Amino acid sequence: MATSSLRASSPRESSVDVALLILRLMLGVLLLMHGLSKLPPPPAFIVDVVTKAGLPSVLAYGVYIGEIVAPILLIVGVWTRLAALLIVVNMVFAIVLVGAPGLHSLNKYGGYALELEAFYLFTALALALTGAGRYSIGGRYGPLN
Repeated sequence: MATSSLRASSPRESSVDVALLILRLMLGVLLLMHGLSKLPPPPAFIVDVVTKAGLPSVLAYGVYIGEIVAPILLIVGVWTRLAALLIVVNMVFAIVLVGAPGLHSLNKYGGYALELEAFYLFTALALALTGAGRYSIGGRYGPLN
């Protein structure tokens, strides 16, 4: 007697799993590069922005969770939904604390001023809703995904 977890994947399911892998790798690698560029701590620019907003300076270290830890989890496919939600929170903070002036404007090339932040935010939101897919350490329906 076969269960649904043992059945063969349809071509459509396989292509969705490949698409999720591509999204995870793209978001994870690109955002990880941003995080690694902020090493070694403390990120002085971020501490300055956080304290000017009236928030405790320790929150500046959250950038390492959102831009280093969460992307690594996405890349390997463990706790993908949680990692993606951490990235969503990180991007909301980035937009509110730094990008707010560009929220309703275009850049000098005619593109949305916050297109990179929007890309990270909405890709992470999509992964938070879908999970990692089959090609991950956590597996499609695994307890770590």
